[in-house]
Amino acid sequence: MDCCSTPGKSLVIIGGGSAAFSAAIKASGLGARVTLINDGLPIGGTCVNVGCVPSKTLIRAAEVFHRAKRHEFQGISSQSQLTDFKAVTTQARELVEELRLAKYVDVVADLPDFRRIDGRGRLIAPNQVRVNGETITADRVLIATGASPLIPPIPGLGESNYLTNETAFQLEELPDSLIVLGGRYIGLELAQMFARFGSRVTLLQRSSRILPTESPDLTNALTGFLETEGIEVVTNVAATRVSRVSDTVTVETEVAGTRRTFRAAQLLLATGRTPNTQQLGLEDLGVTLNSRGFLVVDESLQTSAEGIYGAGDVLGENMFVYAAAYEGALAAENALSDTSRARDYTALPWVVFSDPQVAGVGMDEQQAAEKGLKVDISVLPLSYVPRSIAARDTRGFIKLVREHSTDKMVGARILAPEGSELLMEVALAIKHGLTARELAESFHPYLTLGEGVKLAALSFDKSVEKLSCCAT
Repeated sequence: MDCCSTPGKSLVIIGGGSAAFSAAIKASGLGARVTLINDGLPIGGTCVNVGCVPSKTLIRAAEVFHRAKRHEFQGISSQSQLTDFKAVTTQARELVEELRLAKYVDVVADLPDFRRIDGRGRLIAPNQVRVNGETITADRVLIATGASPLIPPIPGLGESNYLTNETAFQLEELPDSLIVLGGRYIGLELAQMFARFGSRVTLLQRSSRILPTESPDLTNALTGFLETEGIEVVTNVAATRVSRVSDTVTVETEVAGTRRTFRAAQLLLATGRTPNTQQLGLEDLGVTLNSRGFLVVDESLQTSAEGIYGAGDVLGENMFVYAAAYEGALAAENALSDTSRARDYTALPWVVFSDPQVAGVGMDEQQAAEKGLKVDISVLPLSYVPRSIAARDTRGFIKLVREHSTDKMVGARILAPEGSELLMEVALAIKHGLTARELAESFHPYLTLGEGVKLAALSFDKSVEKLSCCAT
C-alpha cells in the first residue's frame, strides 16, 4: 500500500476502458472502495473492442495475404487467396471476446470492495453520481469515458450508411471499393488493410499531406509506398456532399479548388475523435471543457472541480491505450493520497501500424527548432541496414535527433517494416539521458533491425558507407 494513501476512501469511476480499469486496480490496491460505472462500448472500451485488438489482428492477416503474393526472392513462386472474409473477421471478433474477458472482466472479478454497474452515470454533485435511479456518494470521482469517432457535418453524410472503426470490423463481406476519409492513424491503417485484402481504395485527406504533423520526408515516402500498392492518395480535399444510391456511395469534393467526384461501395470515416463528455452533468458543476469538448485537467489530472479527476482519451491529448492506463493509475493515486504526483510524458512513444510502420518518440527537427533547441540529424536509409538488405525489404529510414551541445538523444522518427520494435531503445535512451555515442558503443547483434539504430547513431559523425560489417 502507498505510504501516503488513506485506506477506507471511496472512488467512483465513470467509464469502462483502459484508464478506468487501471484506476480501479490502483485504487483497490490503495485500500479504497471502488465503483465502476460503464455505458456505451462493452467493458474494455475502444482498444479491445473496436481499436487496437481487432485492427492489429486484421492488419496482420492482410499482411500475410499480401506478402504471400509479393516478395523479392528468386526461385520461389507462391499464391494467396482470400476464400472467406467473414471467417477472417469472425476470428478477430473471437479474439476480442477472449481478451475482454481475460484482461478486463476477470481481472477485477476478485478485487475487494469493488462494484461494477452497467448504466449511464451522471454527476449531480462533485461527490455524487446518479445511475439507474441510484445515487452513489464517494470521496472522489474519476471521469474516464473515452472518445468516439468524430462525424463531420457534411451534407448527406447521415444518410450514406458510412463506416467507422466501430463498425468496419463487423463487415462480413469485403467491399470491392472503399473511400477512406482521413489520412492520419486510423485512416492509413485501415486503408492499407482493406487494400491488401483486395478492395480498391481511395484515401481523401483534407490537408496537403497525410500525417500532416510529421515531416515531409516521412510522409512523402509513406505516400509513395501506399501508392505502389494501388491506393489512390488524394490531398487538399474538402468534402462538400455525400450521397448513396443502392450499392454506391458518392463523395463530392473540391480538390485544391477543383471539383471532383469519387464513388465506391463503402465510405469509411477516419476524421478524428470527439470526447464522450455529453450528459455527464459536468457543466452544471463548473467542470471546464476545452473548445472541442475534451476534459481540461491540471498536472495531477484533477479537473477544475475539486475532487473530480480525468484520465484517458476523454482528455484528448495522448490518445493511446498505454497512456490511458498510466493516467488512470496516476489519477486514482492522486485522488486517494495525501500527496500528488505530476504527470510525465517524457519519451512517450507512438506508432502508426501501416507497412512500413511509422514510429516516433520525442522531437523531430521541426519541433526542436520551435523550442529553440539546436540539434543534429542523422538519417539512415534502410538500404544500409544488413538485416533489411538480406530480407530484400529496404523501404524506409531511421532518423535520430540529438542535442548538438550534449550529444544526448532527444527524438527519433522511424519508417520501417516493424519500425515499432526499434523505437523503445531510443525511448529509453531519451528517458535516461543517453548520448548518441553511448548508443553507438552498445552491442547490437549483426543482422538485426536493431543494428540500424546503432548505425544511425554512428552516422552522426561517420559515413556509414565507409564502415565494415559490425564496425564502430
